[in-house]
Amino acid sequence: MDSLQAIIDVVNPLLLVAYIISILVVVVFTVLENRNPLKTISWVLVLLMLPVLGFVFFIFFGQNFRKEKIIARKGLRNVDLLSNLAHAQIHRLSEGQMFDNQALEEKRTLIQLLLNNSNAVVTVGNQLQILQNGGPTFQAILEALEAAEKFIHLEYYIFADDEIGGKIKALLKRKAAQGVEVRLIVDDVGSWELKKPFFREMWNAGIQAYSFLQVRFPNLTSKVNYRNHRKIVIIDGHTGFLGGINIADRYEKGSKDYGIWRDTHMRISGDAVKTLQTVFLTDWFFVSQHELHDRKYFPTMEAQGQKMVQIVASGPDSDWPGIMMGIFHAIVAARRYVYIATPYFMPSESVLMALKTAALGGVDVRILIPERSDAHITLLSSRSFIREMLDAQVRFYFYQKGFLHSKVMVVDSQVGIVGSANMDFRSFEQNYETTAFIFDEETAQDLQSTFLNDLKDSREITLYDWPQRPKTEKIKESFARLVSPLL
Repeated sequence: MDSLQAIIDVVNPLLLVAYIISILVVVVFTVLENRNPLKTISWVLVLLMLPVLGFVFFIFFGQNFRKEKIIARKGLRNVDLLSNLAHAQIHRLSEGQMFDNQALEEKRTLIQLLLNNSNAVVTVGNQLQILQNGGPTFQAILEALEAAEKFIHLEYYIFADDEIGGKIKALLKRKAAQGVEVRLIVDDVGSWELKKPFFREMWNAGIQAYSFLQVRFPNLTSKVNYRNHRKIVIIDGHTGFLGGINIADRYEKGSKDYGIWRDTHMRISGDAVKTLQTVFLTDWFFVSQHELHDRKYFPTMEAQGQKMVQIVASGPDSDWPGIMMGIFHAIVAARRYVYIATPYFMPSESVLMALKTAALGGVDVRILIPERSDAHITLLSSRSFIREMLDAQVRFYFYQKGFLHSKVMVVDSQVGIVGSANMDFRSFEQNYETTAFIFDEETAQDLQSTFLNDLKDSREITLYDWPQRPKTEKIKESFARLVSPLL
């Protein structure tokens, strides 16, 4: 018994030393990476509260691979061509040769920003269709897939093998049997429920299907943080889809816990599809190690409409957080209003300050989030921002008809922003996202009208009511905000 106690007396100090060293290692590691101080503090607190588990969490989720460029884009022909075109447009813009429209000239700095930080080439002659909710979106996608003659490219965070997933799968198999090239990328975490038989079935049907950035051991590290959150469909190079809707029944039928899923998607016809194609083919090279640069994937086409669009892709492979920077610029340049619908509201410090500054400067800033959410801690964290938003004269609303999953922003009836990126630091800094910046008054007014209609199914939060909620809720929100950078 005495010998056992002696061993315990020796081991305990060793564990304490190891515990202290682990905290110091994390602090040094995060400081040297010049991280957000809030993230560093959050990780230290996790280690303090969860000595062993916290260190395991850090090993799996805490490392930052952004500078390592998980996807090597340099040298890819499609990317280089896009970069050259972007630089040519930057030159034309600086020479005043791009626009003869005063409204577009007023947005010149935003357009140039997106060219510089994301190679988001300016495309004109596009036709756009805003699709609200899963039913109309799936119908439009199914019709477009049915009409495919040469190739189909799909990239989704979630592809569920349920009723709607089964319909699309059956259609893809039929098109592959007709000789249409079909390629599919799904995120390994978002589509975790898809098992090997699903991929085997697809390959046996002539469909090339890959999961993005697998996190199985021994590769399960912080790469679990860097998810492909994109939702992209490209048919024959002339029709594309992007937005917030994944392939799953709940986007059409709703769910028992949250009701209908209120979401927004978009169909594009025109040259913007080519830039969307470049995003897909870059990701395709990463998962397949096969570069596709045949001209058939970038067909020449006549103008389909008159809409101007820049497709912005950002992620750990980007030199800059392009989508976040674009959103920041659009907010600070606003003169009349900024309307934002997002399921998760955990903005970066810069975007947070931009929203406060705009509202205090007299801009009508309104933010709509769901009253109920599929991510409880994230919802609590989102609510922790409300008081400071209200203090800055930002108007805040809770959507009550179901679960709001739209990722939409509209500014001054001039700029519409639709895509896969949430208004949170995970979308801004860690996920692979794709968002369309639309410079078109008609589309912006359409998005504005839809936003205002959604407010009819919402309740506004006021400075009088919000502080009256229970103290326990305030405490939970504060802790959720503290740990949310780690999730």
